[in-house]
Amino acid sequence: MSAMILGFALVYAQFALILSLALACWRMLRGPRAQDRVLGLDTMYVNAMLLFLLVGMGNGNVFFFESALVIAVLGFVTTVCAAKFLMRGEVIE
Repeated sequence: MSAMILGFALVYAQFALILSLALACWRMLRGPRAQDRVLGLDTMYVNAMLLFLLVGMGNGNVFFFESALVIAVLGFVTTVCAAKFLMRGEVIE
């Protein structure tokens, strides 16, 4: 019984994250300002990371956990670079 509930919860969470990823993509493409686009990108990488973690939990494959770690690191660096570019107009000093 608990395995069935866990499986249902994983599938429901995956669908919710896919919907959230689509809405963040819409915000990134449609955002009226550059700050909204950066926020949409930041939300997209967090949702993608969580989606990879959920797929890894469902499959039991270590590859998805390592991929989530790479997405988290690259997403953080991307957000910092984009914020620095918006603040100063340049990324590298």
